[in-house]
This record gives sequence, structure tokens and C-alpha cells, in this order.
Amino acid sequence: MPDSEAIQPQVQPAVDLMPKYREQQTMTQLVWRSYRRHKPAMVGTVIILIFALAAIFAPYISPWDPEKTNLDAMLKPPSAQHLMGTDELGRDLLTRILYGGRVSLSIGVMAMALAVVVGAVVGGLAGFYGGWVDNVLMRFTDMMLAFPQLFVLIILALALRDIPIEALRGTAFASVLSIVLVIAVLAWMRVARLVRAAFLSLKEKEFIEAARSSGVPNWRIMVRHLLPNAMSPIIVAATFRVATSMITEAGLSYLGFGVQPPTPTWGNMLKNAQVQMTRAPWTAIFPGLMIFIAVIAINFIGDGLRDALDPYKAET
Repeated sequence: MPDSEAIQPQVQPAVDLMPKYREQQTMTQLVWRSYRRHKPAMVGTVIILIFALAAIFAPYISPWDPEKTNLDAMLKPPSAQHLMGTDELGRDLLTRILYGGRVSLSIGVMAMALAVVVGAVVGGLAGFYGGWVDNVLMRFTDMMLAFPQLFVLIILALALRDIPIEALRGTAFASVLSIVLVIAVLAWMRVARLVRAAFLSLKEKEFIEAARSSGVPNWRIMVRHLLPNAMSPIIVAATFRVATSMITEAGLSYLGFGVQPPTPTWGNMLKNAQVQMTRAPWTAIFPGLMIFIAVIAINFIGDGLRDALDPYKAET
């Protein structure tokens, strides 16, 4: 009789098709992995970083004074000495663009931050409490949205041009601060609507009910539980608000109601260039190009963040 062990089939070990170990990733790591796969967003991030670093280190990049006039070098075309040419007062255009980027980018970020804070407070209170609080705050928001924005922007720019703080009056920061306040006044409403919608959908969730039943105060529920879970639409809206604020500042400056000279911004550089566009087109081309590139880059970043923070699109 043959050996039983010899005729038994050789059982091959099963091949484990599943990975033996999968590294656990945090939400931040998942969002970053999804964001970096968005090529336009990464390009926009690099561009904005370059603009920000160039504005910060402007004194080390260009040796020229952004406000010093040189009548012997008026309206010089781009050359090795002046890479972007000079303006109507002989000032180096590249230097003014670098320093103007400081102001334009700062206005965009500060106006966005103020608008997001106001919008989050109004929308959060309306969405959490509901009832008459929601009605009053949302009707006020609708009223603000109904105003013709350009007209209100001009009126507010004129009204806030002289900051009622003696130490700041007449300074460049006062001019910048007034424009930030003007833009933020008409920029918080859409953020408020987004936050209200997020709070309305989240406040009925089980973890909020558990927090209420355990005696957590309302302000803590809003700040520690609701607001962090509503950050995705807020972050995306804030990103696009930076670009919108920069365009608004450029429009106000072009109309003569923005940051006042001699403080350079990309917007008031365009305004100053309109009288010599035919003789010296570079005085308008370069500031306009900076606004265009910065706004497109910020919009790319917003698109990338929107996809990365979307749970249905983000890769898990």
C-alpha cells in the first residue's frame, strides 16, 4: 500500500492579496495628499509663495527706493538697469511692484480674515439659535447683499479715509486699514450664509445632542464642536475672498478711492499708468499682469482646496 503521505496533495499557502500593513493617516495628511495631486493648485501655491517671498525680501532684491523720483530716468523702457522700466517720475517699476505686492497681498489677506470672522460669527449665531435670531441676522444679511456694492464701496472709502485715530492719521497704514475695513464690510455676507448652512446641518447630529445632554455650554458647542466641522466651506470661501479683495482694491484704486500715493499698490500703479499707456505701455502691463497672475493662482488654490476638502472627491 503506498505511503499516505506521498499521495496527499501539496497545499500551497494562500497568497495574501491584501497589504499586510496600511499606515494610518490623519485627516490633514489625506487632505494634503489629495491637494498635491491637483496640479494647477500646486502651481498656484508656488506662484503665491514666490510673490510673497519677493514682497517680503524686496529691499534685498532691488536696490532702488520705491518712492524716490528721478526726473532724468522718466518713462525709460525695460533695460538691464531697470528690468521693468520706469514710471512717469523715474521710479523703478520692478521695485514699486515688489513693494506694491506687499500692500495688495496684505489687503487681500486682512480683508479676508476680517470678513471670515464677521461672517462666521453672524452665520454661526443664526444657524445655531434659529428662530428670531436667525430671522433678524439673515434679513440684515439680505439687506447688505441688496445694496449696490460699487456705490457703497466708494461712499465708505471716502468716509473712512481719515481714520479717527490720531496716531494713525495720515500714515500709509491708515490708508491700508481703511480699504481693508471697506472691503470687509461688503464681503462677510456670503461667508455668513455658508456658516449658517453648515451649522443647520450639523447641530442635529448625535455628537451635538450628546454634548448638550452632558451640560456643555452653547458657546463651547459652537466653538469646539460645530465650527471645526464647518471649516471646509469656510477655508474654500476664504481663499476665493483673498482674490476678490485684491480685485476690489485694484478697482477702488483705479477709480482714485483706494490706497493713496505715494504708497504703491498694483491698483494705483494702474491708475497712474492710464495717462501714458500709449507712450509707455509697460507701466500698465506689468502691474496688470501681476494682478492677473495672482488672482488666477489664488483661484487655482481655491479649486484645489475645494476638491481636497470634499469628502466625496478626496481620496480615502
